[in-house]
Amino acid sequence: MAYNPSSCSCFHHSFCLLFIIFSFPYFFLTKAQAAGHCRTSCGTIPISYPFGIDDGCGSPYYRHILVCSDSGFLELRTPSGRYQVRSISYSDPHMIVTDPFMWSCQDGHHFRATRPFSLDTSTHLTLSSQNDYLFFNCSEERVIVQPKPIFCERFPDRCDSTCDSASYLCRHLPGCATALGGSSCCSYLPKATESLRLMLKYCASYASIYWRTGVNAPDDQVPEYGIRVDFDIPVTTDCLQCQDMKKGGGSCGFDTQSQSFLCLCNQRSNVTTYCNDHSSTTSHSKAGVIAGTVTGVSAAGAVGIGAGLWYWKKVRAAAPVTCGVQSNENRLF
Repeated sequence: MAYNPSSCSCFHHSFCLLFIIFSFPYFFLTKAQAAGHCRTSCGTIPISYPFGIDDGCGSPYYRHILVCSDSGFLELRTPSGRYQVRSISYSDPHMIVTDPFMWSCQDGHHFRATRPFSLDTSTHLTLSSQNDYLFFNCSEERVIVQPKPIFCERFPDRCDSTCDSASYLCRHLPGCATALGGSSCCSYLPKATESLRLMLKYCASYASIYWRTGVNAPDDQVPEYGIRVDFDIPVTTDCLQCQDMKKGGGSCGFDTQSQSFLCLCNQRSNVTTYCNDHSSTTSHSKAGVIAGTVTGVSAAGAVGIGAGLWYWKKVRAAAPVTCGVQSNENRLF
């Protein structure tokens, strides 16, 4: 029977198997090399110093704090869970996160089980003072639910413990003034996560509202649902030198093992000073190791594929062509 090249889509099954075996590590490590660079965005949200979504990028103070999910959403990792980040401002350092467990206008007077939002106190993240907290259907046997001005006049020493039922936000819920129906609402600022947890023990649900700057800034303040989390931007001489465009315009990062400062450069190995400092002898070898491994595996893959081609030609010359049919003559294993 004459050999017909069009009768087979992949020449020989054994050759296909050899090709996959030798080329798979090359593609895998190439992907690893690409992942070693610092991504500058997640979805539509820009990622800049002090944050990083790739290990070794940004400041070690915020290591593993932000995660870019497989669906392209930026998430903040805290002890109470992972929360989607809506926006980040670097000029006025803060981020806005959403908590799907909090009450929303769509819930109305149907309250779902919720959990208190918390931050790790060892990080450089803090809950903003621009947040207000509303609690719904609280037990008045356990929680002091009264108009705060009147209560403070009567009991000034206990003023901080009251949940203000006459607050502006309770009377003007953003976006849904009448959503609660006959349910009660009061405003209280928890002093700590523990006090928030205690409030939720005796209240049906809660919501966080932050005040964003409106069109007529700075006097115009607009309430919106969400949690404002403030952060610090650590400023060091090393980082300023690294970011200086006259000195190479690198990105501030750190060694993943020692957490010491590194200037991440595009054209050369990462250095401990700045990208144009050619006298720097200390370099970060992580990217070099990955790139070197890719090069080595690429060479090995090329040799392996060449050997596979030679072996395939030898088998093809000695055995009949039986594409799609495995026989004792063309079986490799």
